[in-house]
Amino acid sequence: MTALEFNHQLVELKSNLSGFALRLTSNKEEANDLVQETYLKAITYKGQFVNYTNLKAWTFTIMRNTFINNYRQTVRQYNILDSAKNLYFLNQSKKVYDIAPDSYYEAREINILIDSLEDEFKIPFKLYLEGFKYKEIGEKLGLKLGTVKSRIFFTRKKLMELLEEF
Repeated sequence: MTALEFNHQLVELKSNLSGFALRLTSNKEEANDLVQETYLKAITYKGQFVNYTNLKAWTFTIMRNTFINNYRQTVRQYNILDSAKNLYFLNQSKKVYDIAPDSYYEAREINILIDSLEDEFKIPFKLYLEGFKYKEIGEKLGLKLGTVKSRIFFTRKKLMELLEEF
């Protein structure tokens, strides 16, 4: 197939490509951009097209792959990477709430109770509150996974007993 025949057949596919692009993007301007990008790639890589095979299927595949790649790139642009130690706050709401004075005192009293616990229970529990996973706590403290889980469980149970009035 000559370059002229290839280009002529490619131009004849414009209405089909435009319709397919519109279905993919749901936006006329984005669809036109996608069609242009597809034409550019088809002309650039026409050497990879096998003569007298299905040009329409080949260009539709180029368009679909281009759309998918553009979508993935867009998704990556809007991902937020946080290098903080505590990833718990990454998915939290951005709203700021005023802290009531009584809740401040309650939190302070709870922290005092936690600090009064024995180190073997206090340290794993504080690490858990900071957002560490059980496995990470075990590795950090040199404990088995089951030991970490049971210590955190017993710490919760003990705190619930001490905080019955709350």
